[in-house]
Amino acid sequence: MAKLYFKYGAMGSSKTANALMTRYNFMEKGKQVLLVKPDIETRDDIKKIKSRIGLEAECILWSELENYPPDRIKQFDVIIVDEVQFLSESNIDLLAGFVDYYQIPVLCYGLRTDFTSHLFPGSKRLLELADEIEELKTACWCGKYAAMNARIDKNGNVLRSGEQILLGANDKYVALCRKHYNEGKIKED
Repeated sequence: MAKLYFKYGAMGSSKTANALMTRYNFMEKGKQVLLVKPDIETRDDIKKIKSRIGLEAECILWSELENYPPDRIKQFDVIIVDEVQFLSESNIDLLAGFVDYYQIPVLCYGLRTDFTSHLFPGSKRLLELADEIEELKTACWCGKYAAMNARIDKNGNVLRSGEQILLGANDKYVALCRKHYNEGKIKED
């Protein structure tokens, strides 16, 4: 039975590495895997997904998937979406439709909340619709569980306002526990 999965975590929780390892595992068993990322995700090569530990794979963009006819989508045994937080609610509804009408498992990887601790629209919809939800955990610099994505400036100050979407990695974001997120403390004094 196909399901819609949402696997989320803070920055640095190995979401992309998990997505790429899952892709590999399905392919090793002879399955046809479609790897997708949102068009807005431009940090790496436009049609490539790369993890911080060096894993990478070719992918398609969301806009391409939206234009696939049903016969083409049905050729895949599984669909894996990275950076799913950048998709819209209607995009998530379309993914749920692939599960419900074509019996294709859809595994979504992304952030749950932004740097102000508010849900991304795509993540909100996944929390409403997903058949299975799993958190990929990471740690704060203090060693405690980190669920917060702090946006930082070039001097390491935690930013509290700005556009919801600002692409970046370790240069712009750090995962913190709630206490240190609220204190704006990104490292030990």
